[in-house]
Amino acid sequence: MAGPDDFARLFDVSRETIDKLLTYEALLRQWQRTINLVAPSTLDQVWSRHFVDSAQLFRFAPENATNWLDLGSGAGFPGMVLAIMLAERPDARVTMVESDTRKAAFLREVGRRCSAPVDIRAERIEKAATQSKLGGVDVITARALAPLPRLLELAAPAFSAHTVALFLKGREAEAEVAAARERWTFDATLEPSLTDAGGRIVAIRALEVDREE
Repeated sequence: MAGPDDFARLFDVSRETIDKLLTYEALLRQWQRTINLVAPSTLDQVWSRHFVDSAQLFRFAPENATNWLDLGSGAGFPGMVLAIMLAERPDARVTMVESDTRKAAFLREVGRRCSAPVDIRAERIEKAATQSKLGGVDVITARALAPLPRLLELAAPAFSAHTVALFLKGREAEAEVAAARERWTFDATLEPSLTDAGGRIVAIRALEVDREE
């Protein structure tokens, strides 16, 4: 089972980053008593099931990426973990969209206590008013939010020519990519997950407007 020392070795992060993640863990345990942030069965494996699972996306993002968007952020996975890792990168910012106001309040508290470069928006990502504020971003992330065809619908307004989307997916990743190709044109690569033997990281680039049905 991974812990702080394993995380530090795996991702070569500073002691300050580990300290912030320890603060995050403490807040997660505290708030979990009143809000169902994560499955209770995963709370004792928070470093492997949530922190490492989130942080592995960092390897597939452009080195100069500063403008990040996390969809359906929930308890902050992967967006808050990535924001904490990005804190030492000049001008980096992660916009986190989470419609549940209680979870958004939790994210704001984690962001404040961990000095994470985040903007928390307690809005529904599918609303035009939310989408109109996004603009083109460098990286889009999501975990356990929706099947890939739906994710692409939600992510498309924030796509630009250089955007890469990184989605954590399970064993049905290839089938989801095939289903998405029925409506969308894009380049995709599937990378193995560090935390799930059957899981995949789906990286989407060059997304084009969905085909008319």
